[in-house]
Amino acid sequence: MTTSGPMPQIVPYLYYEDAGPALAFMEQAFGFEILDAFRNPDDGKVLHAQVRTGSGVIFVGPGMEPFGTRGTPDPASVSAMTYVFVTDVKAHTARAKAAGARIRAEPHVHAGGNLQYTASDPGGQRWTFAQPVEESPPGGPAD
Repeated sequence: MTTSGPMPQIVPYLYYEDAGPALAFMEQAFGFEILDAFRNPDDGKVLHAQVRTGSGVIFVGPGMEPFGTRGTPDPASVSAMTYVFVTDVKAHTARAKAAGARIRAEPHVHAGGNLQYTASDPGGQRWTFAQPVEESPPGGPAD
């Protein structure tokens, strides 16, 4: 696996039933760059990959029984979400919608002071994309 520069200290690892289509979706919908993908020589399926956006890196692969992991999460009961900072939340939302992402929360100012939206990818993973805003709306945060 190759990256330019040092690896971040913490790297999320997302599991999918089939990591190949998940990578293609991340690239198309969210604008991630696929850095590398290690494939099974027998069937060509992705066994491990790295994607990047800005200085952030995410590992992607299929769930593997020997490691006690499974692929696609149950969309009704997600136990993790990946939070990514972008420069333009509204443009990012439009791109994700055009690529078929399920928008779970439209752009809004969150209590933490970020303009953000939340989406699910076809594999069931949840993503929140955010950009800092200068101040919360009058009367307090939107949620």
